[in-house]
Amino acid sequence: MLDVRKLRLLRELAHRETIAAVAEALAYTPSAVSQQLAALEREAGVPLLARTGRRVTLTPAALALVAHTETILAVLEQATAELATTRTELTGTLRIGAFPTAVRTILASALVALSTAHPRLELRVTELDPALAPDALRAETLDVALVQEYDYVPVAADPALHSEPLFEEIVYLAARGTEPLADHRESPWIASTPGTLCHTMTVRACEAAGFTPRIRHHADDFGTVLALVAAGQGVALVPEFGARECPAGVVLSPLPTRRRTRLAYRRGTGNHPAVRAARVALRESAGRSHR
Repeated sequence: MLDVRKLRLLRELAHRETIAAVAEALAYTPSAVSQQLAALEREAGVPLLARTGRRVTLTPAALALVAHTETILAVLEQATAELATTRTELTGTLRIGAFPTAVRTILASALVALSTAHPRLELRVTELDPALAPDALRAETLDVALVQEYDYVPVAADPALHSEPLFEEIVYLAARGTEPLADHRESPWIASTPGTLCHTMTVRACEAAGFTPRIRHHADDFGTVLALVAAGQGVALVPEFGARECPAGVVLSPLPTRRRTRLAYRRGTGNHPAVRAARVALRESAGRSHR
């Protein structure tokens, strides 16, 4: 019988690509991960890992096993969720991940509703970039998270997760004037930290307009971004929720680009009472905030 815990390590290796990354995410040592994967190979009776120097890749048999693992883990999550429905009161811990503007505009109101309706449910919030949320959900350090994609930054479906639409935002060009995006090829730009979805969106939107932006400043807080625009330090792309408190002198020009936020959780957990309560509270809060 294959060990589910070892299968989970193999699944994470398929996503994270290195044993060191798997060890860091799941609080193992690299040697422990290697030992567990070697034991899984013995249990499976076929090679699962191909080693070339320090690199490790998954064999076709391992990739097929990962696909089965996604189903197995989802069924176990569903079984846990069904057991939880037999309790008369929501207890335990619910871990929610959200990006900064959503914490202010969506999550705060949802937390009030959840705390009022379920006072024994312990709520824990982590603020993080949406690009990091899928890994955190798979690693079970989060139970529910808000994930995003932009028109220019599509996100591939993750077989370990289920997601549902939450809301959509306009993306604005924030500048001191009303010039179109294409006229800012020589302007200095303000963008988020490289590697974030917002940074990638800025670069790709500009490339679609025919130029590569000259990024002078990096800031992840949209209030800071707009303050820099107001100070004449450059132009930026800012989504609707990040532009609600716009300083004087900044012009917001709507673009056809959209940012879409989805509510994500592990497959099989959607009907867990705590996750279901969070889904309801977040949808209601998003509806009020996006009117």
